[in-house]
Amino acid sequence: MTEDITGEETWLSQEAFDRLTKELEHLKGPGRVEIAERIEAARDEGDLKENGGYHAAREEQGKQEARIRQLEHLLARAQVGETDTDTTVVSPGKVITVDAGGRELTFLLGSREIVDENETINVVSEQAPLGAAVNGKKVDDTAEYEAPSGKTIAVTVKRIEAYTG
Repeated sequence: MTEDITGEETWLSQEAFDRLTKELEHLKGPGRVEIAERIEAARDEGDLKENGGYHAAREEQGKQEARIRQLEHLLARAQVGETDTDTTVVSPGKVITVDAGGRELTFLLGSREIVDENETINVVSEQAPLGAAVNGKKVDDTAEYEAPSGKTIAVTVKRIEAYTG
């Protein structure tokens, strides 16, 4: 499982692990070179105080370095595995449908990094209050979690599916 910022672990599929590893390699290699070249080109334009291109490239460099640190942290602690096809128990890597106070919610339980950027499925971390409440539950089990507002919300698991994305 992968450790998020709070130090908790998160499961990654082999596909997600490979995709993130490839992204990290690009950012650390060609990505760094591209940013350095843009900074150098902007620096050659003259006065740095009023050089928007230089400041934009430096800001992008900072974001890229933060993403590199995030990926290194994530991948160093990854527990990589295939999607569990058991649809009787909620676990990371499953698409869960719940009834939350009469409102149906469907989400993937796990890290947002599991999902390719082109997918639109909602993702809930297993460390989030809702994720922690339903993790380990079965269809028709009810659990409660505390919303950010402080309100306690009851949820009933309605459907469990293996994530195939």
